[in-house]
Parts: sequence; C-alpha cells; structure tokens
Amino acid sequence: MASELRARARTHNTSSTIDSSPLNSNTKPQSRSPSPRPPPSRLTLLSILRPLLGLLFLSSTLSYLITGTSLIWNYPRPAFTRPVRIRAWLRGPLLLSPSELSLYNGSDPNLPIYLGLNGSIYDVSVSPHFYGPGGSYGFFAGRDATRAYVTGCFEEDLTGDLRGVEEMFVPVDEEGEGDGDRGGREKEETREEKREKKLRRERERRVARASVRDVVRGWERMFDGGKGGKYFWVGRIRREEGWEEREGPVRELCQKAREQRPKREKDGSQ
Repeated sequence: MASELRARARTHNTSSTIDSSPLNSNTKPQSRSPSPRPPPSRLTLLSILRPLLGLLFLSSTLSYLITGTSLIWNYPRPAFTRPVRIRAWLRGPLLLSPSELSLYNGSDPNLPIYLGLNGSIYDVSVSPHFYGPGGSYGFFAGRDATRAYVTGCFEEDLTGDLRGVEEMFVPVDEEGEGDGDRGGREKEETREEKREKKLRRERERRVARASVRDVVRGWERMFDGGKGGKYFWVGRIRREEGWEEREGPVRELCQKAREQRPKREKDGSQ
C-alpha cells in the first residue's frame, strides 16, 4: 500500500513538472516589447527655402563683388519690377490722336516719352538720351515716323505714310541697258514676252511689299518688349479714315532709298 502511494506521488510530480515546463505546447512564449522608433523627418517649406535663399544670397554677393554694380550678373531688369510698366498695365491701352501723341515728345518732364510705329504707340521713356530732346533719335518722339524706319531718310520721311515705299525693294534695270537690238532699232516684244514681264513685275511688287512688312515687324519686335523689356507697347494712334490721302500725293523715294534699290540683271533676275 505504501509502495502504491509512493508510485502515485512520483507520477503526480512528473506531471506537474511537465506542465510547468516552458516546452509545454499549451504555453505561449512571451513576446518582447519592441524598442521605440524615432519619428520620421518631415519635409517643410522652410527646409526647402533655406538652402535656396542661401544660394541666392551667395550668387547676389558674388555678382556685386565681380561686376561692382549689379546683383543679378548684369542681366536686364525684369519688366514686372519696373513701376512704369506696372502702371501702364493697370491703366490699360491708350488711344491718342496724332496731335495728342505730339505732347509726349520729352519736352514735358512730367510726361513719358512715346513714339509711334505703324499705328502703335511705344513707351521709350527709359532712354531719354536717345529719344528725348537733343537725343540721337529725338525726332522720332511724339510722332509716327514708320516711313523713315524703312527708308532711313530721317529728314524727309518722318511720317507714317507708307504709300509707294515698296519701290525701294523693286529691282531696276542696270544703267545703260535698253530694250533695243544691236542696231539701235526698238525691239518689238511678243505677246508671251509682254505676259512674262507683267507677271514678273507683279511678283516683284509682292516681294517688295513683303519686304516692307518684314522691316516694320523687325522694329516692332524691338520696341514691343525687346531690349530686356525697357521699351513696351502702350496703345494705338486714333486716325480718321483716309488719313493717308490727307497727307498729300504719294511721296517719291528719297535719295537714300533710291540708292538702295536692287539691280536687275540682263536675264530678268535680281
């Protein structure tokens, strides 16, 4: 009986030992708590602007040290930083008659300097040494002198009337050439030759008119925001219908324009 009790006690102790063992399948291993992670860094506007502002300050400093005057490496000043340009935008386009435009010739220091070109008005106040009184091109201020821009005749052609100016781009025959034959007799043209000559003249006129437009557009590009935006468009010239005819008859080409006319070769080309 005593031996049976001892056997039962050993069996009970063994079961208790097995149940309390960490290898027991019913016992789950305790998980270790993870260590706290550092919060992720956030990209802010200040963190972006700080290096950019530093680079801008360094560039401006170097520009001033090297150039001696400019903080932007002598680049033209942007148009949006010019008060006169901003005021023009806020005011809106102008519409001036030729007599009203003549007041903006630089003689009144309280008024800007305007010039006209092909019916448009441009502000050139930033260059009074060129377009103001006594300036190299002061005769352009306060008027539309488009014809002079094309011909280069600054005394005779200070007008916006472009009638007949295309002649300076139409080829002329070489001096001394004629239509006679070797015997001096007048050569009679055939119908086909007359037709070819007419077509050639029409073609030359079209090319000449296109050349005038190209020259005018080149000047318009210069004054309409060119040169770093220092000149700019401000409005239009108000003219009556038929104003060109009121200027008088079609002007003859000035001497300088006649000298610039291209020469036509003997085969009819230029």
